[in-house]
Amino acid sequence: MNPDELEVAPGFAHENLEGRSYESGDLREALEKAFDYRGDVTLKLHSGETVEGYIFDRRPDSAIRLFPKGDPTKRTIAWQEIAGVAFTGRDTAAGKSWEAWMKKYREKKQAGETNIQLTPESLD
Repeated sequence: MNPDELEVAPGFAHENLEGRSYESGDLREALEKAFDYRGDVTLKLHSGETVEGYIFDRRPDSAIRLFPKGDPTKRTIAWQEIAGVAFTGRDTAAGKSWEAWMKKYREKKQAGETNIQLTPESLD
């Protein structure tokens, strides 16, 4: 076993979910994907209400918890209340892999840039 090989964990490709919606089929699978999504989702409830926000927690076979958009209060919604899931927000981490950053870094360095930094972009 080579210890150098153990220090680098392989990454995995994130599924591009932006713009997708699920109203039938396996909503549990869609809610699991929504939990891993790095953007806002819109939930359609059986009551007819829609809730947009960021899912930050889930309790299997029980409920999800989210930060509703524009509201500082956390909200809990039971899984059985959810009729549909739409991935409406921008995936803020799409294309932000270490490999993508290194590629940009190498391009800037080859172009002669100096003082190259990793800087966050605006979420708006």
